[in-house]
Amino acid sequence: MEELVAFLNGLIWSKALIALCLGAGLYFSIRTRFMQLRHVREMVRLMWRGPKSDAGVSSFQALTMSLSGRIGVGNIAGVATAISFGGPGAVFWMWMSALLGASTSYVECTLAQLYKEKDKDGKYRGGPAYYIEKAMGWKPYALVFAIATVLSTGLLLPSIQANALAESVQNAFGVDPRITATLVVIALGSIIIGGVKRIARFAEIVVPFMALSYILVALGIMLVNIQQVPAIFALIFKSAFGADAAFGAVLGLAVEWGVKRGVYSNEAGQGTGPHAAAAAEVSHPAKQGYVQAFAIYVDTLLVCSATAFMILATGKYNVAHPDGHAIVENLLGIGAGPAYTQAAIESIMPGFGASFVALAITFFAFTTAVAYYYMAETNVQYLARNAAPSWLLMLLKLAVMASVAFGAASVLYGEIRSATLAWGMGDIGVGLMAWVNIIAILIVHRPALLALQDYERQKKLGHEPVFDPVKLGIRNATFWERRDR
Repeated sequence: MEELVAFLNGLIWSKALIALCLGAGLYFSIRTRFMQLRHVREMVRLMWRGPKSDAGVSSFQALTMSLSGRIGVGNIAGVATAISFGGPGAVFWMWMSALLGASTSYVECTLAQLYKEKDKDGKYRGGPAYYIEKAMGWKPYALVFAIATVLSTGLLLPSIQANALAESVQNAFGVDPRITATLVVIALGSIIIGGVKRIARFAEIVVPFMALSYILVALGIMLVNIQQVPAIFALIFKSAFGADAAFGAVLGLAVEWGVKRGVYSNEAGQGTGPHAAAAAEVSHPAKQGYVQAFAIYVDTLLVCSATAFMILATGKYNVAHPDGHAIVENLLGIGAGPAYTQAAIESIMPGFGASFVALAITFFAFTTAVAYYYMAETNVQYLARNAAPSWLLMLLKLAVMASVAFGAASVLYGEIRSATLAWGMGDIGVGLMAWVNIIAILIVHRPALLALQDYERQKKLGHEPVFDPVKLGIRNATFWERRDR
């Protein structure tokens, strides 16, 4: 199984996908005139605006739902993996994937709002499968994305989150993974059975708390080691471009692992964020595009950077050379993953580091599993033409809970304890979704650009922007056409 997964990952996560992720971000940045830099203030303003309704959630709830999917194990274990295989320079390329990816997130999330629909219960549904069918007019391609997403977010990705959660709790508190699996499944079931409204209420309370707490602890560690901060920045930038002698040999890997883990963490272009964006109640589609672009900054520039600085501040990270020997000795005595990050912070803050990371991963992984269920449910609704029977949705809930139970309990087995197989399978899911979605938005991005221009024009006139697709020549935006009438 590990050999098969490694082979598939070699095909999917080739240098072509790395170039596609960065290239798409650069292209959209140019086409939007770097809206992700010009409109940061507007992003923050819109984050707190927007009502909720019986059909949709508020802009802030949509943001936190999206962040609950973006902020997960990738922000802790994923950063450690990137540094281990790509050196400190991988952190810079994670930043670059976020900077460019913010424009990609704007495009895909605006498209999700443009082409959203209502399901049989009157709730908003949308995402790549919806805009691929409506904007591209190619239903088979939309079906490929929907099926890939159900398999990825319903079966593969939840097990990674649960695996890291159980491993970190066992390392910190010695809790049997089977007990952790049972508790997590019960808690997960109590939330996802309540539907999108309960998921939104849960996310808007838990996500800001967990992200802010994590960032504050990281800032505290940086203040304690303030004299090292300039050297850490210098190390990141030098190794990112091969200027540091020790890490010149892994320059290509720095780009590869930085982008790969950056995409896995912030999910720009992957097509996950648009599902939550489509659920928002807004007067103009571009508003959610702005808000979701800002989500990329929160995820990577804040949370991922917090992990990176905590690890690099120890000076005890290990980096594997392509020929097999270590460039920097692994003074922690363990491989990359949750335990690696725990040991790094424990070396600075004895008696606190392991427990803190375990609690952070518990929150991050659990909220991500909740978000994954919502994404899988939305694509099941798409496949069922927004009229999925209750028995099918219950089957999906059971599948997600089974995936979580398997991922947590599998910590007992050494082969999966290292998370190699789990991460590999997750990378396949992420890669497939990214390939399908990025190609699609490169083809159908024009309506998102028209929406941006329309929003900017109305703001300059001093109006609160409202949307009329007919005036802009945007076709098949049926929700907005009906709303206008």
